[in-house]
Amino acid sequence: MMRRHFWRWWPNKTKERPDAPEQLPRKSGSEERRKLLKALSAMASGIALFSYTRRSEAKDASDLPAPKRALTGRDEAGRSVFKSFEVTPKVVEIDSNPGLTFYELYMTDGVPRLTGLEPDPMLTGTKAFPGPGGTMFRLISYPPKRPDGWKPPPGVTFDSALRELSEKVPGMGDHFERGAPGMHTSDTIDYGIVVRGEMTLELDDGQKVHLRQGDCVVQNGTRHRWRNPLPEPCLMAFVSVGGKRG
Repeated sequence: MMRRHFWRWWPNKTKERPDAPEQLPRKSGSEERRKLLKALSAMASGIALFSYTRRSEAKDASDLPAPKRALTGRDEAGRSVFKSFEVTPKVVEIDSNPGLTFYELYMTDGVPRLTGLEPDPMLTGTKAFPGPGGTMFRLISYPPKRPDGWKPPPGVTFDSALRELSEKVPGMGDHFERGAPGMHTSDTIDYGIVVRGEMTLELDDGQKVHLRQGDCVVQNGTRHRWRNPLPEPCLMAFVSVGGKRG
């Protein structure tokens, strides 16, 4: 359909034939350029719509390409090099909440030494949040808004889901409240940005903001929860910096 629409706007280049009917006067170059620009605009709109439709059809993180991480360092001569450019070795999928995926990218404890020769910390595991002065960088893919009547996988309970979360991201489930599903608090400042999709952030007393792609959050150790309002996954990036309660 997009191809038909595109050619509809393309200037007519029919070759002249001896028996062809008399042609209308040739249009000026500016008129042809305007037609060409309209055609290209229509084609670009069609491509954008196709891309958005494909994204909207995604059911969870597994339907989208996994994000890659470029990790830099230094070689023995002190020159900057790429140590890797691939999906992080620590990808955590939560089976009790299909579509919830943690891409654990990097973490530090205390003040980094910046030798450039440090091993990849994600090869040894991960944790929920950093201690004072530490940092954690992760991407989280949140599943789409659940349809009415959705039920978790057979055998899954709220407590078993939190246990799985704490087993796979050590200690994470301990930060969540049993009496208010989704609500959690950590002793960190969290810098967050919506990479793809949309997200609702809820604080105490039902206060909410609706975040769209590119919107940012500074979470000052406050009680909160996330809710995906759309029928497509939401990808968010977080940098957590460990602090202490005043």
